[in-house]
Amino acid sequence: MVYRTLAFDTGGTVLDWHGSLFQDLKAIGPWQSIDFDRHEFVNTWRRYTMKGIVGQMRPDFHMDDVHWRTLAQTIDAFRLPALSNDAMEHLWRGWHRLRAWPDFPAALARIRQHTPVVSFTMLPTSLIIDVSRLNAITWDAVISCQMIGVYKPHPEAYQTAAAWMGLDPKEILMVACHNFDLNAAQDAGFKTAFVRRAEEWGPAGPPDPLPNRDYDHVFDRFDQLADALIA
Repeated sequence: MVYRTLAFDTGGTVLDWHGSLFQDLKAIGPWQSIDFDRHEFVNTWRRYTMKGIVGQMRPDFHMDDVHWRTLAQTIDAFRLPALSNDAMEHLWRGWHRLRAWPDFPAALARIRQHTPVVSFTMLPTSLIIDVSRLNAITWDAVISCQMIGVYKPHPEAYQTAAAWMGLDPKEILMVACHNFDLNAAQDAGFKTAFVRRAEEWGPAGPPDPLPNRDYDHVFDRFDQLADALIA
């Protein structure tokens, strides 16, 4: 398996947003005595956010802005008591404290010894900096859709990312756990690897746990990706 660069979707594929935010949510003092489905709260927040950012073309906002707006929307949807500004900001900033999936950092370090690795993500640049430092992750480059001004799965996002890497799309392996991302990457000429993340949405499971196309590679774990690349 020879590629010039591996481009990783980052939210969900690399980062356990559900587990990380669920733990933050459990620690919100004013809500600790209230019985509500915290798993569903986190997933609703994520769904509202994705609806607000996916496919955007040159918006005057980025994903952190959408996280803030949809947090208030989610609180209203669950009819929860309002939080103080400090509590709201702490919960919102939880996106900058996301933990990586346990199998990712070591596998990425192995891969990077052989092939450049790029975070190609809809998440804001500042968020990627924060979570990468927190999880001891080193990228050769970060390409955020915030930089491009066009958000996945619009074809221009993939075309621009490939141009910025100075590569033909077929020389790049796009790695993700989301069919919508891999399908768009495949349509743009990228090679594709589906890595299953069965716990991405917590106990409910992801909405698209299985590949819906014939991708170049399918793995259950990141060490399998590293083994195949190095072999």
